[in-house]
Amino acid sequence: MATADKKITITIDGKTATVVRDSYLLQAAQGLGIDIPTLCHHRDLTPTGNCRLCLCEVEVRGKKRLVTACNYPVREEIRVETRSPRVLQHRKILSEMYLGRWPNVPVIKEVAAKCGVTSSRFASELTDPNPKACILCGHCVRACAEFVQEEVLDFAGRGIKRHLTMPYGRVDKRCIGCTSCAYVCPTGAIEVVDGLNGPVDAKLIRDYGMRINAEMATLDKFQCAMRDVGTANIVQVMQAYDLLPTHNHKFGAHPDEIHIDTSQIKKRVTQGMPDGCWKGCSMACAKVVDNFVLKTGPYQGQHVAVDGPEYETTACAANMGCFDLEFVFEFNFYCDTYGIDTISAGTCISFVMEAFENGVIDKSHTGGKELRFGAKREVLELLHEMARGEGFGVDVGQGIRWLKEKWVREYGADPAFLNDIGMEVKGLEFSEYVCKESLAQQVGYSMAVKGPQHDEAWLIFMDMVNNQIPSFEDKANALYYFPLWRTWFGLMGLCKLPWNDVVPADNKKYPPPVAAKVPGHVEDFFKFFEGMTGIPLDEEKMLQQSARVHNLQRLMCYLLGGGTRQDDMPPYRAVGPVTAEEYESRVERYDKQLRESVGVDPAGKSTEQKVAILRKYRLDQYNKAVDAAYDRRGWDRNGVPTAERLKELGIDLPQVMALLRSRQ
Repeated sequence: MATADKKITITIDGKTATVVRDSYLLQAAQGLGIDIPTLCHHRDLTPTGNCRLCLCEVEVRGKKRLVTACNYPVREEIRVETRSPRVLQHRKILSEMYLGRWPNVPVIKEVAAKCGVTSSRFASELTDPNPKACILCGHCVRACAEFVQEEVLDFAGRGIKRHLTMPYGRVDKRCIGCTSCAYVCPTGAIEVVDGLNGPVDAKLIRDYGMRINAEMATLDKFQCAMRDVGTANIVQVMQAYDLLPTHNHKFGAHPDEIHIDTSQIKKRVTQGMPDGCWKGCSMACAKVVDNFVLKTGPYQGQHVAVDGPEYETTACAANMGCFDLEFVFEFNFYCDTYGIDTISAGTCISFVMEAFENGVIDKSHTGGKELRFGAKREVLELLHEMARGEGFGVDVGQGIRWLKEKWVREYGADPAFLNDIGMEVKGLEFSEYVCKESLAQQVGYSMAVKGPQHDEAWLIFMDMVNNQIPSFEDKANALYYFPLWRTWFGLMGLCKLPWNDVVPADNKKYPPPVAAKVPGHVEDFFKFFEGMTGIPLDEEKMLQQSARVHNLQRLMCYLLGGGTRQDDMPPYRAVGPVTAEEYESRVERYDKQLRESVGVDPAGKSTEQKVAILRKYRLDQYNKAVDAAYDRRGWDRNGVPTAERLKELGIDLPQVMALLRSRQ
């Protein structure tokens, strides 16, 4: 058993408790229903033991001493007394001193009463009669540092001159008015200024916003490490589940992944500070590689800050077979500088590499570049050509669909092979997830109105890993909900990451799914909407709001010449193995599927025969899933929204209906 998970049995006031090693004594006591007074403790902030009111008497191997329970980590068997004469005397004197300085502050009076104190001998010139006086608990200092990582508040002075301040006694320009400090203040010494954006219920927004802040501050370091490495935290997760695209989505894992995984990225990116993506965001998931020296291109030799890498950019490198962080950073920087999408570039170049390795193109087409998987120098050279509008880079910059058409037309390439391995739908290159084993993800990718980007489709874990959506009906419901949900928070200008990147601490109410709909976080978004507009929102209302926009988007796609079933057909590599090499890389898995799902004994059959049999089965499954998804969305068998569905949504406008009829 790992040390962090080791259980220890302790005794508190004669009651026995079993706790996890390094958990705090105060938590253990509260778990037993034992009330210990505190002033400086807050459940979502790092304990400091400032107020000393939570003193307890701990006996370790026969020796007793006083400790502050809030920040005392349990590491061995101990006996604890929370109300011994020595403890009670200490608390009584402390609470009397607090009452002498802040006699009218409600939390001071309350804790003093718990300690049996109703008056104080310690009144002096320091006594502050203000009922909202600052009691120096430090909640605000820690909230500023831990919730939003700004650190604009701190204490100054010593002894009786100790006070809260900003640097040099002036308002710090880094303060963005997030109100975290005011929210955790127990006395009201820091007041919230509401109404700057005219919300109907600012408190409702604060309550749910602070819940997200607290989750990020307390749970992220154990769950997702977004503050440490951002979205790149899932590189090794994708590798572990055979989902990391390598060699043009051919494989889902590679032994060289260790060179670009989270542990390596963490050594290079700047951490522990606000990222500027959105003022006051507690996630701080955007990362920077500072002082990186460029090795190629127009800025060669210069020291730059690389804005990234994100997971998708890192996975692009794996897709091109370039398992080198120095390459990742250089590719990242120049794509950003040139205004080139890293996903489209990485997926397109991966396609070019496979075509090169299969003889579809050669060095006479690429300007002499040996564009095989892993060709880091050549990839960067190609990227610079794309930006300059020179050589082979001009062709590659047109994207996979354009390249397929040219190579078939001018080089006599096999269109079936290129369509199978060209990872694009609706002209947009696939984002960086291998979806061969997730039927829901395949359909979600291909039906997405903008093409195969995971914003509308990331259902892999629900489908493949957790088996939460086994039937076609289940998949259709997920393929209805997820695109509409993600469309909705995009329409509202809200970031998706707080929705599913930490699991709420209240696991009894919200069981911990992986990358699935987290009910508590869906509720957060609804409350933000209600707090701003005053309009209560539930799941059904949200889906209706989003469905109007989503169906209009589909109609626009249809009226522009796309948006039909034909346009929702993916390259076969998104569905199953194209080549014998792919099949053999997962032969046990695929042979088992032939036996158990298809009802075919693979024994005695060639790999090519097995590929063909599996292909027929998987395409049939794909089309059945598409039919179910169309039915759930209210679209016809060609993938076009029906007149009845448009009327139901209230978007059957005369102009819309006339245009729809003109195409039919």
